Amino acid sequence: MLIDLTHAVRHDRHDLPVYPGDRETVLIQSSEIGRDGYNNHLLTANMHAGTHIDGPMHLLDVHDYLSRQPLESFIGEGCLIEAEGLEKVEYRAEYEELLKPGGIVLIRTGHDRLFGNPDYFQDYPVLSEAFAELLVRNRVKMVGLDTPSPDRYPFEVHKLLFRSGILIAENLTGLEKLSGQGAFEVIALPLKIEADSALARVVARILEK
Repeated sequence: MLIDLTHAVRHDRHDLPVYPGDRETVLIQSSEIGRDGYNNHLLTANMHAGTHIDGPMHLLDVHDYLSRQPLESFIGEGCLIEAEGLEKVEYRAEYEELLKPGGIVLIRTGHDRLFGNPDYFQDYPVLSEAFAELLVRNRVKMVGLDTPSPDRYPFEVHKLLFRSGILIAENLTGLEKLSGQGAFEVIALPLKIEADSALARVVARILEK
């Protein structure tokens, strides 16, 4: 079974809000079959709109496009951490056994329910540096969030993860569908664009018990 964890890119700007200060996403039908003989659409978007993956080039002084990452960086054994109601995800000793080297950690806060609401970019849960250090120590390859960011300015958690080669998937949705499902694999493939980050389609594949 496959579970889609991705927000759809839509033509209505209220359905796909962008981080404050970023340019709005524009999706239009540029050609119509009745007028032009075919249908076509045009998308204008920054790489951090909707569900996307942040690469190290986003906040580090490196010239390393996300498209140059090996495909293995985007696929791995999944781990779900339940964090609904928390303002900050802190280190817990019990997480030591959950996090596996080369795995992809998804953190469910339930904040995605506010997606499309101006409050979505305000009081979102964040990761503590101690928790981020746990991700680094356990050598995970990616962390995914149903929030716009793992931290706030000056984005020290971002930088800590990037320096260790850990990618960040932001603006996920539907993580509650993974609760109680058992083992699953995460497939988080970004568009192959020469950029710091990229829009992505993120799905979880439930493994047979």
